[in-house]
Amino acid sequence: MKLRIRDNTIRLRLTRGEVAALCDKGIVSGRTGFPGGRDFQYAVESSPANVSVGAFLSDNVMTVRLPENTVLAWASTEQVSIDGEQLLADGESVRILVEKDFACLAPREGEDESDMYAHPKAAGVDGDS
Repeated sequence: MKLRIRDNTIRLRLTRGEVAALCDKGIVSGRTGFPGGRDFQYAVESSPANVSVGAFLSDNVMTVRLPENTVLAWASTEQVSIDGEQLLADGESVRILVEKDFACLAPREGEDESDMYAHPKAAGVDGDS
């Protein structure tokens, strides 16, 4: 899972296996280690409750929560992303985007893209990703 944070925007890209795990187990997670044995963890969670797309931070863990019915529809169609906006107490908002991770159009050395979705603009792709 790839994570990109820029100001009040959170963007996560999930491979085919991660999307399948999210549907089957209800959660996928990753972590980044830091010196001193500390780490930052991040997760995407599918919730059967009637929830809005949202992000939460607790004990060095950022969790993006998505409605289960939205996740299941996204996983089984050509829909590329799930997005939402969460209002903050100070009146600002956080934009949240969870996307299927596409293989690059030009191969990159050292990158394993075997579990990524076929890029829609790749030659010979008929859109069934």
